[in-house]
Amino acid sequence: MKEFDNMSPDPKTLKTKIVFGLSAIPDQLTYQAFSFLIFTYYFAVVRINMLLMWVAYVIWGVWNAVNDPLLGALSDRTRQRRFGRRIYLYISIIPLALMMIFLFTAPYSTEIINFLYFLFIILLFEGIYTLYSVNVNAIFPEMFPNEKERATTNLFVKGFTIVALIFSFLLPTIVIPQLVISTDFLLEKWILASLLEIPEFPFVLLNYMIENPKIASNYITNGILLAIITGIAAVPFLLFGIREDEEPPELHAKRPPFMESLKISLKNKTFIKFVVANTCLWYIFGILPTVIPLYSIYVLGIDRDSLLIGISLLLAFVMAALFFPIQRKIGQKFGMRNALIFTCVVWLFTLFPYVLFFDNETMRIIYIIVTASQGFSLSGALYFVDILHGDVIDQDELKTGVRRPGSYYGINAFIHRLSIILIISSIALVFTGTGWSEYTPVADPLLTAIGLKTLMFGFPAIAIIIAIFALRSYELHGKTLEEMREQLNKKRNETMD
Repeated sequence: MKEFDNMSPDPKTLKTKIVFGLSAIPDQLTYQAFSFLIFTYYFAVVRINMLLMWVAYVIWGVWNAVNDPLLGALSDRTRQRRFGRRIYLYISIIPLALMMIFLFTAPYSTEIINFLYFLFIILLFEGIYTLYSVNVNAIFPEMFPNEKERATTNLFVKGFTIVALIFSFLLPTIVIPQLVISTDFLLEKWILASLLEIPEFPFVLLNYMIENPKIASNYITNGILLAIITGIAAVPFLLFGIREDEEPPELHAKRPPFMESLKISLKNKTFIKFVVANTCLWYIFGILPTVIPLYSIYVLGIDRDSLLIGISLLLAFVMAALFFPIQRKIGQKFGMRNALIFTCVVWLFTLFPYVLFFDNETMRIIYIIVTASQGFSLSGALYFVDILHGDVIDQDELKTGVRRPGSYYGINAFIHRLSIILIISSIALVFTGTGWSEYTPVADPLLTAIGLKTLMFGFPAIAIIIAIFALRSYELHGKTLEEMREQLNKKRNETMD
């Protein structure tokens, strides 16, 4: 009889764990590049007004929430075949890579056509991305069914996550040295259009044709490079990183249908508390990269050299990679839940300096240091969340006798993806209140700076505080967690006998 505290039914080799870690590159590179660039591109370059941006993001957020549990349940209900239940990983990877290009091929036509293209392309991206991401997340606790293997594998997963984040944030600032149209040029054209009493749009189009012909093409070039990296990283993972155990037919038959699975999951109070905290963390993950390009330009005065943004983010991710082993030790010593609470408290203090910055050379140096310091909290949030979620899935297995990782990851995504609506609503509220319903250079500089600082600290601080309270009531830690694991190990061992 095998003891699950020390090993899984089929212990995975170090090579398997490393190659599985590569799954994080297609996952995180595509989504984080999307988060970092898509708002700035369509709002400040394509120039869709804030109301239409809000409408598109809300529709996307609803679709984002709905498609995750549907695809998660589909994954769990798919019977074993030649390629396993996770055949969807093979199906989705090429379209996912190509989406990195199509996201940045806006027609640059009338605003309504630009809006319709934006809405279509983000909905398509989300469906393809979810098909890949849900199945990667679902297979993780299946391949690595105890905390020891999960913790070890998670080091590689999060290590490659950092590599993905470096590519998704640094590469664009190298390939696209100027992320937005020059504000000086826009002001000049806006004044000229006002004096001549003619529509502004021809002057904006002229900016692409004459003044800044490389901005649009640079976004496409960046997309091509990201697509290539996505494909290269996916090949070894798909070929050598997936090991599925054959599921007995009687266990598959026990899997509840979608609606019943949804009801079971939503009745799990521990799961709900986890999801509330996770949603708050996703809100922060989403709003910071979305706002930081415009924050850097309009608060710190970084206009024509976006590489400085990339360097500061690069340092943050390098620091996050260095902190992963430390976070693991903190988690082992104090418990994963307590370690995540500590991470959230630290995050409050490291985000606060963004309130104090202004356009100054010295401030830009401090800005780089402060952004690099985000690495500690970033590493903690990335590292502990998956482990806590694995514990929730284990608890459900103990109660129901069936592992439903796809359903749980899908429903978790269903809830935390709604943070997208909160993010765009926060941005729309602030931008509209500071004269930025459209991307124009005539907004009040002071109000603009205050609004962007609020988005960088005020709203994230509220989310962090909510996450801390949710985690404090999360029961799966300490003695309760140990007892749950002992009971689950006993049940698994009895099943093997």
